[in-house]
Amino acid sequence: MTATSSAAGPCAGGVTVDRSDPARRAWVAQAVRRIEADAQRSADTHLLRFPLPSEVGVDLYLKDESTHVTGSLKHRLARSLFLYALCNGWLGEGTTVIESSSGSTAVSEAYFARLIGVPFVAVMPRWTSPEKISLIQAQGGRCHLVDDAAAIYDESRRLAAACGGHYMDQFTHAERATDWRGNNNIAESIFEQLTLERYPVPEWIVTAAGTGGTSATIGRYVRYRGHATRLCVPDPENSAFFPAWCASDPSVTGGGSKIEGIGRPRVEPSFVGQVIDRMMTVPDSCSVAAMRAVEKVLGRKVGPSTGTNLWTAFSLAAEMRDAGAAGSIVALLCDSGDRYADSYYDDDWVAAQGWDLGPATEIVSEFLRSGRWPDSAAGR
Repeated sequence: MTATSSAAGPCAGGVTVDRSDPARRAWVAQAVRRIEADAQRSADTHLLRFPLPSEVGVDLYLKDESTHVTGSLKHRLARSLFLYALCNGWLGEGTTVIESSSGSTAVSEAYFARLIGVPFVAVMPRWTSPEKISLIQAQGGRCHLVDDAAAIYDESRRLAAACGGHYMDQFTHAERATDWRGNNNIAESIFEQLTLERYPVPEWIVTAAGTGGTSATIGRYVRYRGHATRLCVPDPENSAFFPAWCASDPSVTGGGSKIEGIGRPRVEPSFVGQVIDRMMTVPDSCSVAAMRAVEKVLGRKVGPSTGTNLWTAFSLAAEMRDAGAAGSIVALLCDSGDRYADSYYDDDWVAAQGWDLGPATEIVSEFLRSGRWPDSAAGR
C-alpha cells in the first residue's frame, strides 16, 4: 500500500491509497476461470416426468439435482458462493474456506475448494451421515464436528479468525450470491425445460428450505418473468421457518430438524418469506415414508428432503384434482438416497428416532395407486 500527497495542499491532489496486488488479482482471475470452465463442461440437470394415476389429471415433474458432479442441489449454491467470494475479494491463494453445513453444501464446497486449490473445513453437527462425511473427505475437505447444531455459526467464525481464513456463510449469502433474474439459475432452467410440455407454466413449484436461497431465487424469478406459478415451501417438524413465516416474525426459533439438509433452528438471513405463497409442515415420518415409497416408481433411492417435497407435491396434486384444475407441478429432487443407507433407509435407525412409517406409507401407496389423498393427512 502506498500513500502520497501533493505539497500544494489537498485540493491540488489529495491523498492516494493504492491496495492493488497484481499477483492476487491474477490468482483470482484464474480461479474464476477454473470454476467457469467447470460449469462449461457440465450439462444441465434433468427434469423427470413422475407418473401419477390418470385420475389425478396433473403432470408432476422432478428437477433432478442429484446428477450434478457433487450429487446434489447444493452444487449450484457452492459454485455461486465461490464466485461471489472471489469477486468480492474475500478469497486469495491459500485462504482456508470454512463453512457451516449439514452435509451436502460442504460436499460441493469441498469440490470447488479443491478445484481452485484452497483448503476447506466443514463445521457440521456430529450426527451428519457418515456417507456425507466420507464424501467431503473424498473431495479433500476436513470435517469439524460439533455437538450442538446451533453452535455451527460461532464455531465457523472462530475457526476462520484463528487461521486467517474466510467463513463462506451460506446461510447469509445464499440468496444474494445467485443471479435470480436468470444466468442459468435453477428457476430459468425449469421453465426452459417445460417449454414443450402440455402445461409449460407450472401451477406450483415445491422446494423445502435449508438456507432459503433456492426458494428466494425461484420466488423472485417467477415474479420477474410475470408467471402465475406459486411457490410452496414445506417445512419439517421443529423447524423455525414455518412458525416464523406464519407470524411474519423472523425472530421465532425452533428446535432444529431431523430431516437432513432442510429446516433450521432459526430463520436464516437468506430466507425471504415474502416470495413464498404457501408453507406447510410435514411430519418427519411422512418425509421418510415418501422417500422410501417412490423408490419403486423411480427405480432408485432419493434423499429425505426429496421425500418432504414429494409428500407436499402429492398433496397439492390431489388438491388440484379435487378442484377440477388441470396443470403441472415441479418438485425438487435434491440428492440421491445412496447417501442415507445407514440412516433414513435403515429400519433400526428409523425406529430409534421414534418414527412409525406405517400410516404415512399407506397414504402414499394409496395415492400412487388411485390418486386419492385423505383430507386428514398432514399438509391438507
